[in-house]
Amino acid sequence: MSEPHGSQDSERLTRPLPVLEKDGPAASGVPADGGPLPGPDGAHDGGHGGGHRFWSARRVPAAVVAVLLLALAGLLLYDIAAVRADRPVMRWRRELARQLAERPLDDIWVLVGAGVAAALGLWLVLLAVTPGLRGLLPMRRTHPDVRAVLDRPAAATVLRDRAMEVPGVQSARVSVGRRKAVARAVSHFRDPDDVRAELDAVLAEAIAALGLARPPRLSVRVRRSERKG
Repeated sequence: MSEPHGSQDSERLTRPLPVLEKDGPAASGVPADGGPLPGPDGAHDGGHGGGHRFWSARRVPAAVVAVLLLALAGLLLYDIAAVRADRPVMRWRRELARQLAERPLDDIWVLVGAGVAAALGLWLVLLAVTPGLRGLLPMRRTHPDVRAVLDRPAAATVLRDRAMEVPGVQSARVSVGRRKAVARAVSHFRDPDDVRAELDAVLAEAIAALGLARPPRLSVRVRRSERKG
């Protein structure tokens, strides 16, 4: 009675698993609708080549603009509906129409309002044409379907740990930007020039090991420790 069950179990264990074939646009990392690849936190990939930054979703600016426009449009529509219902126009709309009709174009408040509106417009245009996510450094693409980024503070921590391994370094601080990495170290028993030369070599190797698509330029500054006493 138990033999058929044993043979069925053996057949299930030895049965080959199904293999998914990668066909079509989805297999190559391109969405079926031809849109950009999704990135971290809902961001989108601005391109498929190496070194491109992820595009920010801009949720906060979009939410602020949407709320303001919704509030203004709702208030205006309410006032228009109230006028249609034989109610008086709201005071703010009457006063705004009077001010726009009476104030000259060179009035200080007109110029201030125009400047604020222009600044907000330029800010929105800048957000629309720039990718954002400045804290993420794109890494080299070793596979066409995979994109990776490295957090700037994490990269700075890695370089600082490597700097602290150099003999003679008492303390070190490293800041990593999109184009430049600056390392500041304090030496206590070795000549600062020797420490700087070794730091240059060690940190240059560490930056190359990070695998960034656009490695930042390295700047090393070393000073001697101030001895007390």
